[in-house]
Amino acid sequence: MALRCGIVGLPNVGKSTIFNAITKAGAQSANYPFCTIEPNVGRVDVPDARLDRISEIVQPKATVPTYTEFVDIAGLVEGASKGEGLGNKFLSHIRETQAVAHVVRCFADDNVVHVRGKVSPVDDIGIINLELILADMESLEKQLDKIQKKARSGDKESKTQMELGTKLQDRLGQELPIRGLELDAEEREILARFQMITARPALYVTNVDEESVENGNDHTKAVEEHAAKEGARVVRICGRIEEEIATLEAAEQAEYLETMGLKEPGLNRMIWESYRLLDLITFFTAGEQEVRAWTVQAGSLAPKAASEIHTDIERGFIRAEVTAYDDFIAAGSMNAAKDAGKMRLEGKEYVVLDGDIVYFRFNV
Repeated sequence: MALRCGIVGLPNVGKSTIFNAITKAGAQSANYPFCTIEPNVGRVDVPDARLDRISEIVQPKATVPTYTEFVDIAGLVEGASKGEGLGNKFLSHIRETQAVAHVVRCFADDNVVHVRGKVSPVDDIGIINLELILADMESLEKQLDKIQKKARSGDKESKTQMELGTKLQDRLGQELPIRGLELDAEEREILARFQMITARPALYVTNVDEESVENGNDHTKAVEEHAAKEGARVVRICGRIEEEIATLEAAEQAEYLETMGLKEPGLNRMIWESYRLLDLITFFTAGEQEVRAWTVQAGSLAPKAASEIHTDIERGFIRAEVTAYDDFIAAGSMNAAKDAGKMRLEGKEYVVLDGDIVYFRFNV
């Protein structure tokens, strides 16, 4: 599975600038509202030093990283749920993503206009969140009108959906996002059918100036305090720095980051925070032809992980030959790891772990 993350925020907060930098896709970026009309989609390789290390040892013909898709969605404004600005068109784009990266402007610059005339990140967050809540309320109401007719006829499944729908309406009516609502496993399964925007996990991306990228500023502290109340994650990034990094070769990037007092690009932090947000892990396959990284949900059983490679492998699953990454590195080769008893044979009930190197045996 590939992570698909929508980048949202008010106009001129730096969404397209960050998108350009992290995807090198050349999405249009300009100093005026609604610059982005159609959503731009960029595919980004997930940086993983483990994949590089495995490849160094195996020496395959090809090395294939897993990837993340970032969708740059046009800036929303107050009243978007009622058609203001560019309206509901862009709210529908958010429904097609698994997570939401909410870019918040945390820098002052008289040369970059703010759609509301002042920099106030928590107020900006409130506007976007309210518009998404209002959009969910409208969508939910339409869906429940249809479900209610079936429920009245005695349809048991529809009654269950109505019960959850009423709970969701109460939550949204308090101007609170659905993602903070405690639900059991059955309710979570039903929730997915409603396609609620505010049910998606959210990551706040504080876009700062160069002076604030290392230690933040008053604006980023305000966002962090707000996020803590929601139980949300926050990552700090400087769009201008990321733009500069994107133009450099790997060696130059490392040197530039060191001069800025940074250990890695903001892109890396953004990707890994998104992974944590969705509870995703990476496993590897390794052979002479190809060393490859794969993304799965944490807690996935071996056959489910195998389906990421091909559904035939899941269908004809026999067993998985599993070697932990650290054991493989310590042994120096797959054969050495096997000789040392570090390769395990696992069945259908094995839960794949982050960093596992797996060879699937199957018969179709």
